[in-house]
Amino acid sequence: MIVTIITFIIVFGILVIVHEFGHFFFAKRAGILVREFSVGMGPKIVAMRRHATTYTLRLLPIGGYVRMAGVADDEDEELKPGTPVSLQIGADGLVHSINASKKTTLFNGIPMSVTATDLEKELWIEGYENGDETAVKRYQVQHDATIVEHDGTEVQIAPVDVQFQSAKLWQRMLTNFAGPMNNFILAIITFAILAFMQGGVTTVTTHVAGTTAHSVARQAGIQKNDQIVAVNGKKMTDAQSISLLIQDNPNKRLQLTLKRAGKTQTIAVKPAAKKVAGNRVGQIGVKWATVTDTSLGAKLGYGVTGAWNITKQIFQVLGHMVTHGFSLNDLGGPVAIFATTSQAAKSGVRQVIYLLAVLSINLGIVNLLPIPALDGGKILLNIVEGIRGKPLRLETESVITLIGFGLLMLLMVLVTWNDIQRYFF
Repeated sequence: MIVTIITFIIVFGILVIVHEFGHFFFAKRAGILVREFSVGMGPKIVAMRRHATTYTLRLLPIGGYVRMAGVADDEDEELKPGTPVSLQIGADGLVHSINASKKTTLFNGIPMSVTATDLEKELWIEGYENGDETAVKRYQVQHDATIVEHDGTEVQIAPVDVQFQSAKLWQRMLTNFAGPMNNFILAIITFAILAFMQGGVTTVTTHVAGTTAHSVARQAGIQKNDQIVAVNGKKMTDAQSISLLIQDNPNKRLQLTLKRAGKTQTIAVKPAAKKVAGNRVGQIGVKWATVTDTSLGAKLGYGVTGAWNITKQIFQVLGHMVTHGFSLNDLGGPVAIFATTSQAAKSGVRQVIYLLAVLSINLGIVNLLPIPALDGGKILLNIVEGIRGKPLRLETESVITLIGFGLLMLLMVLVTWNDIQRYFF
């Protein structure tokens, strides 16, 4: 169990850091202030500031985020009238830090009860100083001043000129796309490393290596070295596509076109219905033959081909969900990932690396879905802005993002509960 937990933390950490670093890097290049780079969600465990960004580790391992100034999910803790704060004044007479937390104390801080603020345009804060309500005192705030939020996290204030919307449209689109892009790059690198570790690239062919005892395939007369070239008259070029068609048709008659000793023949099979991870799937009991290429070119090229093959499989599954109906069993959350990580950890380092590559591609593709709160939804809003010639109002974008986030959280709860039932009951 300890090995599984450590493996899960490492795999999860790499996925989140690589994804969020994509957003972080291109936001910085575009002049957008990145206020916080978080690994994990929920309550803060530790935090540190460096070069205007606060790096935090949070309790719940269900994701992470880059908090960019001025985007819909950059929620400042509003300094409402009456909020007690402490101000730290620099030698230049400007406010360098505003402390709104009871967990942190500013050395030589000036206590103030806030009456009004403008931390985006004119950069000032005013209120009653030292409990004196006879006069309102105003202080100008430094452009790069920080604010200590209620949970003790110190982040930089977000003037308009460093906010997300101040960057050019193409820079914002690239910033939104960079997270999934990094996941694809990680997968390509990981598959190439895996090929070198394995000593070559093993490809599953459409040739039959054998059949299992008492299986549908053996009873139908399928033999070793047969090549399945078509299913129901549809040409097949890879074993994955054949397997998916068989799985999709439990107890339904299929026509398999075989090549045997240079001759073509057609046989009928009816895949047996089996229960796998809560789903009813078809099986005929075929073992596929493999070939291994040990050349340097194959190893390097496997980064792209391996990633592309997994991408095709994911889109085949998504297509299956559309054509055959949505099921929670088709999805997996943190519990499913943990269970899969446990199996991979028992199988060795290579299986863990393979899992990292597959999860990275999954994360990249899912994040590009045009759903509010995901990167794909943000890119869609960028496209809408390009068509309209102006961005949506921040309030409108915030509502859209909030609705999308709420639906995603609901789906996450349902998927997690479904995973718990599948793997533990």
